[in-house]
Amino acid sequence: MQINAKAAIYDKTAQNRVVIQPMEGCDGTQTGGIGELTRRRYRRFAESGAGIIWFEAVAVCEEGRANPRQLWLTEENVVEYRDLLAEIRQISLDRFGYAPLIILQATHSGRYSKPYGAPEPIIACRNSLYEQGKENLPYHIITDGECERIPELYAKTARLAAQAGFDGVDVKCCHGYLFNEFLSAYSRPGKYGGSFENRTALYFACVDSVRANIDPGMFVTTRLNAYDGFPYPYGFGVSGGRQIDLTETKKMLTILQEKGVELVNITIGNPYLIPEVNRPSIGGSEDGMAGVQRVVDITDELQKSFPALKLVLSALTFPGTDAIDFAEQCLQSGSCTFVGFGRMAFAYPQFYADYLKNGCLDPKKVCIKCGNCSKMMRSGGVAGCPVRDREVYLPLYRQYVGGENG
Repeated sequence: MQINAKAAIYDKTAQNRVVIQPMEGCDGTQTGGIGELTRRRYRRFAESGAGIIWFEAVAVCEEGRANPRQLWLTEENVVEYRDLLAEIRQISLDRFGYAPLIILQATHSGRYSKPYGAPEPIIACRNSLYEQGKENLPYHIITDGECERIPELYAKTARLAAQAGFDGVDVKCCHGYLFNEFLSAYSRPGKYGGSFENRTALYFACVDSVRANIDPGMFVTTRLNAYDGFPYPYGFGVSGGRQIDLTETKKMLTILQEKGVELVNITIGNPYLIPEVNRPSIGGSEDGMAGVQRVVDITDELQKSFPALKLVLSALTFPGTDAIDFAEQCLQSGSCTFVGFGRMAFAYPQFYADYLKNGCLDPKKVCIKCGNCSKMMRSGGVAGCPVRDREVYLPLYRQYVGGENG
């Protein structure tokens, strides 16, 4: 099976094509360190056998944290990260004879930032669609001068990621966060808005900054929104209404390839406003498999347009017990190079190991696509699976959301 095949990334090797996607647990410490539930999650992810563990979003600054418990890598806590990475690798080595590649996702959460004491979220521009019902909230439109200080924040995070022992650093550009929002800053004046070159300037400056500050042997990558799912001028990757138009996405991939980027994690949508687009679920606004197919079609078009790039396909949890077989079909058809699993890893972290052992996934363990992991997070709590990991997360679900388990 192609899913079990090794793949070269830069000068490193992923032992298979399975990626644990960056799913925030919102369970770090107040100062951005590794919490008890954080450590537990990643120890369990290490038992998956995945070739890549794409570490969740880690803020590059206090004001860029998406919640008060979001991870934030600093000089004071870098040893905690280094120790956790060593545990992850040792668990995988002991169980499978290899260690996964581990990628840090560096982020500034922009309008979705909610750190301790933050006076107002930082946005690229006003967006009436994003702000429906929230028009009168305080917003700070980041100035051009403030933008120019952002690359150094990414440089610092890259240097700390090297100290911690990450294999690569992802400059996050998806799901409505700061760099993704800049992609649709069509009406913003100045050097960071309007033209394609201006709207992508800060993002590419940070890609360059990370690349210049990582250790030899590390690599820079990105998780990229190919399509936001909102009509022009409120979103990226569209023309006319909501019609998907990947012209500018392809321009970005061309530039990334010219900068030496080999690996790109493709995603779409905005989990705050249209979660069913990037996380197809039961009871959503459309059939879940139709949502999955949209992600497959977009990634397929991009992968076949850029055969030298190694693209990660998202939204693969929805097929349930057929998830691995469906992912294998996508790999064999050339729609992607890697297959990513997010919610499945929350519910069933040993899913790939079980598939290797038994040739199938356990129907009593797979994610049921209920969305309760996100519901907990949106209610101000941590994120986890109250259905399949009941002992730990059901009491927390009741605490933050109420009821039994939704």
